[in-house]
Amino acid sequence: MKKLSRIVDRTMVYYLIIGILNFIVCTGIMFLLFNLCGLSEHLAPLVNYGLGSVIWYLSCKYILFRDNMSTGQQLLRFIAEVIVCLLAFNIDYDSYNAGAKYISYLLTPATVCLAVPLYEQVELLKKNAKAIFAGILSGVLTSILCVLAGCVIFGLSHEQYVTLLPKSITTAIGMGVSEELGGIVTITVAVIIITGVFGNMMAEFVCKVFRIQEPVAKGIAIGASSHAVGTVKAMEIGEIEGAMSSLAIAVAGLLTVVLAPVFAGIM
Repeated sequence: MKKLSRIVDRTMVYYLIIGILNFIVCTGIMFLLFNLCGLSEHLAPLVNYGLGSVIWYLSCKYILFRDNMSTGQQLLRFIAEVIVCLLAFNIDYDSYNAGAKYISYLLTPATVCLAVPLYEQVELLKKNAKAIFAGILSGVLTSILCVLAGCVIFGLSHEQYVTLLPKSITTAIGMGVSEELGGIVTITVAVIIITGVFGNMMAEFVCKVFRIQEPVAKGIAIGASSHAVGTVKAMEIGEIEGAMSSLAIAVAGLLTVVLAPVFAGIM
């Protein structure tokens, strides 16, 4: 058994078991909804997909990925596993997106829900309003100017330049900015995700290196540079950090919408 455990990854075994059980449960739910509850052929799969997603999420959270890895590391590993599966089974993006696109619809309401911790810290926001706005504006300008400098140094085209401009704002806003400016939306989404994952993983390290100890400053820095994915890390650090990071997402998105067209005309 010890030799077998060395050869077969325990996580992979759990993954297969959970996948099989989830398939059986979802098949049973589909049968009950369609045959016993009388739901239509369109509504039954939709309800089944939602319940199946919840069951799969809870199984992965409390059984499969119950470890000490940070959120950024788990997200990075999940992305890598999805890519490996798509390549191994030769699944094209259109086929994958046909089933996964429904999850994207939850992106906007999930971003809106970040206003809850901000409401709980509204008095702190009023007290430091000027400093907070100045910090977010500095973060947005730094992001845009870094993209501009990088594109000039590496000789990128205008299309590539505007594709990278919204890299530090949430995907829901960044996609619209990129499309409006004539960028490549799919690459914009990828860049935004990479920025968020990198920010999530490096947030605490950067704060320690530069000795950033003020909770408000930490939250603003994380939210303005790595949007919602970074905000997850900010919430893990503390309530104030999470609230300020949530605010930075919204304000940074609005400022980028205003400033991006201006800077797009420079190059």
